[in-house]
Amino acid sequence: MRLALVHTRYQLLETVRIPIALVGSAFFPAASMLFFVVPFSGDDPVTATYATASMVTFSVMTTNIFQYGIGVAEDRAQPWDPYLRTLPAGAAPRFAGRILAGLLLTMLSLIPVVVIGAVGTAARVTGPAFLAALGTVVVAAVPFTLMGLAIGYSLPSRAAIVVAQVLFFPLAVGGGLLFPPDQSPGFIQTIAPFLPTRGAVELMWAAVGDFPVNPLSLTMLGVWIVVLATIAGWAYRRDEGRRFS
Repeated sequence: MRLALVHTRYQLLETVRIPIALVGSAFFPAASMLFFVVPFSGDDPVTATYATASMVTFSVMTTNIFQYGIGVAEDRAQPWDPYLRTLPAGAAPRFAGRILAGLLLTMLSLIPVVVIGAVGTAARVTGPAFLAALGTVVVAAVPFTLMGLAIGYSLPSRAAIVVAQVLFFPLAVGGGLLFPPDQSPGFIQTIAPFLPTRGAVELMWAAVGDFPVNPLSLTMLGVWIVVLATIAGWAYRRDEGRRFS
């Protein structure tokens, strides 16, 4: 655990030294709140609360896909990364440190979304619902963390940037993050339960309101976690075998 905290501190220091990376991860969700939620949520607290929860999920998705997908790919290109792999501590502290740092940065990226929701809309949640939403953020981050790791360990940095940019918007739209619950277009309602974004946002809606979670969405979220964990593990072992065998 001590080594994991050292790696967490290292990851955070790297991010702080280039603060535009943190600003960028918070920009898209905050801009979406300002342009798509604030003008159209009206005075309905239920609609505004669900919309804010959707943007929180959007922020979790984008932060983790970009942070891990691009960050890991860039780290692999640096001489420091092969050196770390030669140390006797193994990969576990590095992975734990990266994930802990990612969770902290994810929480920071949510601050603008929550502030805009509280000040600019009628969104309101109780104390227990807010705590439940924080716990849900951790759960919702899992598939997108694994997706980012799979991208980062599979592709060079230039390709990882393109893939991350291509994936995040279709996942957001296809999962129904940009529409009120049960008001998505027909084809979105058909494909949404099969995407990880839908399961994540339904958990978030259930945390802040009385939304009934679709069992199919929750099942597919679990399937995505297993599949992405398998791909991320395979990509890591393949990268290690290519460069160190």
